[in-house]
Amino acid sequence: MAVLRPARAMRRVERPWTRFAAKKSKSYIPTMPPLKIHQFITGNINTNFDTTLNLVSKQPAQIRDNALEASRIVATNFLEKKMPNNYFIRFLLFPHQVIREKPIAQGAGADRYSRGMKLSFGKPTTKAVQVGVGQSLITLKVNRNNLEAAKKSLKKASLKLPVTMRIVVEE
Repeated sequence: MAVLRPARAMRRVERPWTRFAAKKSKSYIPTMPPLKIHQFITGNINTNFDTTLNLVSKQPAQIRDNALEASRIVATNFLEKKMPNNYFIRFLLFPHQVIREKPIAQGAGADRYSRGMKLSFGKPTTKAVQVGVGQSLITLKVNRNNLEAAKKSLKKASLKLPVTMRIVVEE
């Protein structure tokens, strides 16, 4: 059974690895892993809200798409309970960065199976977002009277992410 590696194993920002071409000979990535997050915009699109909250990164990091999906689910579920259809949330960044993992051999006979660091390029397993310092990840629009619930929902969403975030309120 495959176990998901912890986020600390791949949260360091490195050189982007995103080249995927229609012709396989031009592509560095043999197969593109599927996305875990599908909705980037949720809530009431047509209403004009007077307060905007942004979830801003305090440090550079890579955030996997399953962490983005977990934070989206937590935030939208909390907002639907507190203020049904009275908010607008948007994820600003798309996961382009492809994460590679080299399978780790364990158990009896692992020394015959594994090759050490020779040919350690790995296979594409998932995708991630590369976030810089001060870059907004999530934008949430609400009315002024729902500001505290909106802050709490973004705080819950930030706890699902492997990087320290801060909430910036704009009028």
